Amino acid sequence: MKTPQEYIDSLRKLDLKVYLLGKRVENVVDDPIIRPSLNAVAMTYALAQDPGYADLMTATSHLTGRKINRFTHIHQSVEDLVRKSKMGRLMGSRTGCCFQRCVGMDALNALSMTTYDIDQRHGTEYNRRFLRYLEYVQENDLVCDGAMTDPKGDRSLPPHRQADPDQYLRVIEERRDGIVVRGAKAHQTGAVNSHEVIVMPTIALREEDRDYAVSFALPSDTAGITYILGRQSCDTRKLEGGRMDVGNVIFGGHEALIVFDDVFVPWERVFMYREYAFAGQLVEQFASYHRQSYACKVGVGDVLIGAARTVAEYNGAERASHVKDKIIEMNHLNETLYCGCIACAAEGHREPSGTYLVDTLLANVHKQNVTRFPYEIARLAQDIAGGLMVTLPSEADLHAPETGKWMQKYFRGRSDIPTEERMRILRLIENLTLGTAAVGYLTESMHGAGSPQAQRIMIARLVDLKQKQALARTLCGIGNAAPG
Repeated sequence: MKTPQEYIDSLRKLDLKVYLLGKRVENVVDDPIIRPSLNAVAMTYALAQDPGYADLMTATSHLTGRKINRFTHIHQSVEDLVRKSKMGRLMGSRTGCCFQRCVGMDALNALSMTTYDIDQRHGTEYNRRFLRYLEYVQENDLVCDGAMTDPKGDRSLPPHRQADPDQYLRVIEERRDGIVVRGAKAHQTGAVNSHEVIVMPTIALREEDRDYAVSFALPSDTAGITYILGRQSCDTRKLEGGRMDVGNVIFGGHEALIVFDDVFVPWERVFMYREYAFAGQLVEQFASYHRQSYACKVGVGDVLIGAARTVAEYNGAERASHVKDKIIEMNHLNETLYCGCIACAAEGHREPSGTYLVDTLLANVHKQNVTRFPYEIARLAQDIAGGLMVTLPSEADLHAPETGKWMQKYFRGRSDIPTEERMRILRLIENLTLGTAAVGYLTESMHGAGSPQAQRIMIARLVDLKQKQALARTLCGIGNAAPG
C-alpha cells in the first residue's frame, strides 16, 4: 500500500492535460486551488497506514490474499459493506470534505458483478479482463475516477437521437486492437487526483444506443483526455496566501469535465462493448453502492455539528435552550443518516459473482434522506452562527495595522476566547455551508449518485405494495387475502 508521500510522488509522474480558470495547469500537484483536494485523497493513504484504523481502512484481497487499501477492495461479506459505511463516516470527519475515492471503489464493485453476468449470458471474457485490471489497481494502490455522468444534452431524447451525438460518450471506431471513443463525463469529483479513469454508461440503453453501451478503464493521462476544472464558491480565496478565510485550512475537493477526444482503448481495458441490455444493471448496481457511500456526509455533519457547538460557546450562547435544542436536532438528523447507510449494508447479499451488494431499496432511502437532512443541518448551523458568518471582514484586515485593532475589539465574543479563534470557526461554518466545501456537503448531497427523483423512482419500483396491501386486508378481514 502507498504512503501519502508515495501517492503524491506518483501524481507528479502523470502528464495530465488540465485547465483551470482559462489556463493550462502545468503543476497539478502544487496548484493552490487543487492541492486541498489532493490532501483529502492523501488522507485515505495516511489512515490506511495507521494501525489504529487498520480494521476499517484495509482489507484482504480475495485475488491475492494480500493486505490492500479498502478503497480498492471487492466486498466479500456483509461485514465488508458495514465497514465501508464506517470508513466513509471516519473519512468525512477527518477531512470535512469529499475525499474522492468512493466513486472508483463503487465502480470496481459494480463492474465485478456486471462483467461476470455478461460473461454468463454471452460467453465473453470481460470478467477475466476486469480481474486482471483489479489486481493491477490493488497491487499499486491506485485512485480510480468513476466516470458515469454524461452531459446528456436534450434530456427528452435518447443518446442516438441527440442533435450532437457526442452528448453521451460513445464508440466511434472499432479496430483490431481496441476501440476509439468520443464524448465527455461531467461533474467528475477528484478527477485530476486520480491515476485511472473508469468509464461506465449513465443510463439504461436500447439496441439503437448500443454504441453508447461501453465501459472501460484508462490511465488518467492517456492521450486525448482533457480535464476542465469547475468553479466553486470562494475558490480564489486559496490564491490569497492566507489560511483563515478558506475555512478548512488543509482539505477540499474539486470537480471536472473530462473530455475524451477520439481516445483509443485497447481491448484488455474494455469491460463492456455494445451489451446494451446490461447498461441499466451496471448503472443501478453502481448507484446502489454510491448511494450507500453518502455515509461520508455523516462524517462531515459531525464536523459541522462540532463547529456549531463551538461557535455557540464562543458567542456565550451554548446554555440557551433553543440553541441546545437545535444541536439536538442536528445530531438527530445526522444519526438518522447513519442509520440508513448502516442498514443498507447490514441487509446486503451475495451476488452470483461472489461480490456482496447492499440492499438497493434501503440504499435509495438513505440517499433520499441525504438530499434533505444536510440542508437542514446547515440551516441550523447558520442560525446558531449568526450573521457574522457572512459579513466578517478578511484575514488581511485582521492583521492590517489600521484595522486589526478594531477587529480584535469588536469581533470578540467571550472575553476569554481570542478573536481569531472565533473568526476561524465562523469561516469553517461558512466553508461547509456556503463555500467550496458546500459543493461536497450540500449540492453533492442533492445531485450526487443521482438526483432526488432517481431515488424516488427506485423506491417506487422496489417497494412491494401488493404485499403491504395483502397484510392490511388480512388484518381487517377483507376476503381470504394472506400475506404474499
